[in-house]
Amino acid sequence: MHWDIGGYKPGDIEVVTAFDTDHRKVGKDVTKAIFQPPNCAKIFCNNIPKTNVIVKMGKVLDSFADHMKNYDEKYRFLLSNQKESSKEEIIQELKKSNTDMLINYLPVGSEKATKFYAECALEARVGFINCIPVFIASNPEWSSLFEKRGIPIIGDDIKSQFGATIVHRILTNLFKKRGVKLTRTYQLNTGGNTDFLNMLDRSRLISKKISKTESVQSQTAIRLNDENIHIGPSDWVAWQKDNKICFIRMEGRIFGDIPINLELRLSVEDSPNSAGIVIDAIRCCKLALDRNEGGVLYYPSAYFTKHPPVQYSDDEAYRLTEEFIKGITEIKTFSTNQTIKSKKQNINY
Repeated sequence: MHWDIGGYKPGDIEVVTAFDTDHRKVGKDVTKAIFQPPNCAKIFCNNIPKTNVIVKMGKVLDSFADHMKNYDEKYRFLLSNQKESSKEEIIQELKKSNTDMLINYLPVGSEKATKFYAECALEARVGFINCIPVFIASNPEWSSLFEKRGIPIIGDDIKSQFGATIVHRILTNLFKKRGVKLTRTYQLNTGGNTDFLNMLDRSRLISKKISKTESVQSQTAIRLNDENIHIGPSDWVAWQKDNKICFIRMEGRIFGDIPINLELRLSVEDSPNSAGIVIDAIRCCKLALDRNEGGVLYYPSAYFTKHPPVQYSDDEAYRLTEEFIKGITEIKTFSTNQTIKSKKQNINY
């Protein structure tokens, strides 16, 4: 969404180390590993120079659902037979490679594995960008650890550049601004990549549903009862591959208590839609490192993620993130009573 962030361009981002657990990727140069199945993103650049960054075996823990082993090789997860890396080995690799920040793109539901890598980031003293709905930045206990160590973190659960959540939020905010009473809404999503295949295990979806639902609820004039809002992944359709199709329905009441209904269908390529956001989050995290600013980056988190510690409207999050990029506002502290103190203003939520 930004070509230039504090002097950093997209091409300035360099992968210096990588971890995976699938045997088709572990042991390969990262420029080869990204094209291995079950990856199915549309290829828009295939002439990538070799980096000599070899994908290392990570830690498995709960990073894949058991049912992922039950499909043919085109879709299933194939565990590498290499020895898992220990926490000490991962920390040493992060230090040796001069990593600035660790990006967490584990499958949804990887609670233990995400916390493991967050601990590695803390011990290695590198920034952390949490792209999945395991609550780290939005958990006061975890966020305080990053603040105490002066390490920046952005999270949780990366938005898409133009995806279901951002569209649903904007429309919900529009209902509010136009005085339309939102009574019921749903958001149904289908896709054919392994993200959706992983989410067929509904036990892994608890935090995902919370993240997506709260992101929309935060924009309502009056919070909807649970029975009147349904948001979440719906099904895996293999032939859709990396294409995600979203159906949104919103029911409301206008002047005179007259009903109004809105239905929308959105079709997007899932992976580049996410990448368009995370390359901005990476560069904002780098600005924080340059400025020796630690703890949660509240404004970028609100703009780039679905479940930040503090929710704003998207217009406000955009404005505040622009100020962060320009260095106008520096976030100092955030506590459990949701108090933000900045150079510019003191706001109590």
